Amino acid sequence: MNHSRSSYPSASASVQAPRQDLLADDPATRSYLQARRQTAPGAWSSGLHLGAQQVLWAAGADAPAPSVKLSLPLGGARTARQFFRHAVPTPLELENAIAVVEDEVYVAHRQLQGLLPGGQGWAPWSADAALHELATLAGVPPGAQRVLTLEAMERLFNRLAAVAEGRPAAHEGLPEDPVFAGTLLVLRELMHHLPFATMTLVETP
Repeated sequence: MNHSRSSYPSASASVQAPRQDLLADDPATRSYLQARRQTAPGAWSSGLHLGAQQVLWAAGADAPAPSVKLSLPLGGARTARQFFRHAVPTPLELENAIAVVEDEVYVAHRQLQGLLPGGQGWAPWSADAALHELATLAGVPPGAQRVLTLEAMERLFNRLAAVAEGRPAAHEGLPEDPVFAGTLLVLRELMHHLPFATMTLVETP
């Protein structure tokens, strides 16, 4: 699948080194705190929330507050509404969505430079039900902590791409749901370009 840029406009990511008045509770911060409880002192942790309308990411090395928070105007329903006109997106719809989402993630990656330690390998935690669903479809066994790898996610995306090309969704065991497709596409671009090779899925605390 060609990853050429589209002509669609791209909104800027929002990255903050949060002040106390910006530390309102959110799903990414809650996942960050869960990760912190199992991370060595001084090591960095991160939490991710991929919602219907936006992506939230929180990272830091000191509890209880993340030192960096990221907000992206991306989300499963938002991506589906913007790009998909069918229950199963067409190859062209996937191409256009990939180009714009990739641009958004690239902006975030550039903005994070200088705010995060170099050479850090990210493996964010998340309690999102939608990401648990993706992990199940990718073949990740159930458990208190489930690890979704880049390779497993990519295999799942390739199955979606095959359905977009005409293979029956039932043959791949995938839902005919544009929000599912949007969520998977956004996760794929985050994992490839933020980047992170694994993520840990946990239950909501």
